[in-house]
Amino acid sequence: MKYDVAIIGGGVVGALTARELSRYDLRVVVLEKESDVAYGASRANSGIVHGGFDPIPGTKKAALNVKGAAMMEALAADLGVTYHKNGSMVLAFSEEEMATVRKLYERGIANGVPGISLLTGAEVLALEGRVSPQVVGALRCVSSGIVCPYGLTIAAMGNAMDNGVELRYEYAVDRIEQKDGSFSIYAGEECVEAAYLINSAGMYADRIAAMVGDDEYQIIPKKGEYMLLDRAEGDLCSHTLFQVPTAAGKGVLVSPTADGNLLVGPTSVAIDDRECRDTTVEGLDYIKQAAGKSVADIPYRQVITSFTGVRAALVGEEDFVIEPSKKNGRAIHLLGIDSPGLSSAPAIAEEVASLLRDAGLTLTPKKDFNGKRDSYHVFGHLSDEEKNEWIKRDPSYGHMICRCETITEGEIREAIRRNPPARTMDAVKRRVRAGMGRCQGGFCTTYVAELVAEENHMKPTEVTKFGTGSELLTGLTRGGN
Repeated sequence: MKYDVAIIGGGVVGALTARELSRYDLRVVVLEKESDVAYGASRANSGIVHGGFDPIPGTKKAALNVKGAAMMEALAADLGVTYHKNGSMVLAFSEEEMATVRKLYERGIANGVPGISLLTGAEVLALEGRVSPQVVGALRCVSSGIVCPYGLTIAAMGNAMDNGVELRYEYAVDRIEQKDGSFSIYAGEECVEAAYLINSAGMYADRIAAMVGDDEYQIIPKKGEYMLLDRAEGDLCSHTLFQVPTAAGKGVLVSPTADGNLLVGPTSVAIDDRECRDTTVEGLDYIKQAAGKSVADIPYRQVITSFTGVRAALVGEEDFVIEPSKKNGRAIHLLGIDSPGLSSAPAIAEEVASLLRDAGLTLTPKKDFNGKRDSYHVFGHLSDEEKNEWIKRDPSYGHMICRCETITEGEIREAIRRNPPARTMDAVKRRVRAGMGRCQGGFCTTYVAELVAEENHMKPTEVTKFGTGSELLTGLTRGGN
């Protein structure tokens, strides 16, 4: 089968682009090298929907950030994803930093960011009592928000698949041939043919571009470590609290998450390893020291996990690169989609569709496109009476599996079955949060593994944490089956 469009990469931009293209009468396939979508930068970032005051006016980042942020609330509602417009503050702790804050305010006005204002130190403390009393002032942006980055990615991909898009897991593209007006996209001996190609490969977008003939790009991985605190600390602040940005990035933030936890981080360090997932004592100590400037008494004894994300910084380019290939205009490259990539993603998807149209692809709207999707957490939001009715119809919803997050067997089975299908432990975790609570899967792991094996017709020894090479079991004990 020859596809109209192949999208390489199942991160938030690739997923939302797939959803955008599923509006049209097209044959679209997404090629993802891992065992699940949202495995790269979309798996491990802050989940902040930036208002758009940071990018330089006139850049793609500025325009797409402001547009994408304005789209996010309605998009999240359509996809059944939690979104909170909690607002943000950039805190200044000296007059020198306050001068930078005023420049950010002017930049925000130039970018057309709604709901921004300058606050005095007293006004900051009236809104956020846990901020250090050394605060001099702040830039406040009430149009900023928080969303679950992997939740948005999974829901967008699922909605795209519900509307006819095909997804192929573990399809690691290793060469691309161009012949007879199409692209032959190989992963080993497997081959997918498509008339148009979208390079949304994130950390590997430069390598995909080189396979098409555009070898001038170079991506440098930048590592960011985070600490996640228990939900008991989720109300320590209501706004996302930034510090004054530097050349290294937006700095260490303190923020509630869309799921009610408290997030602190990240670091920002250029590294060589594009697959780095390690946290370090030095990195976590730095986060504590830096975050203490904003909030002095963060209870780090409530940290339930730490993690690392890697973002794709494009050498010699501060802006997003969203453009047709110089060698073949039917390939669209998306490179250097670092911060504010998540905030910009809905707008980037529309931009890609426009570029495809300009390249000659006919976009005929479907009459039966359905852009809405139910949340994975419908059951948890029901009244007791409604839950009892569900349990009468399906008793598995009455069997509690994850006690920390109160997730039932029925919810886990549904998550495994729905688009995009969940085949690993981490895939289940990212869909329904089983294993994300205080005990980090200490109680529910064995039960979830049994459900993953049963629903995917696997042997217990075939169940993995995140794909090949991460098997949970090496064998069965005597008498096992």
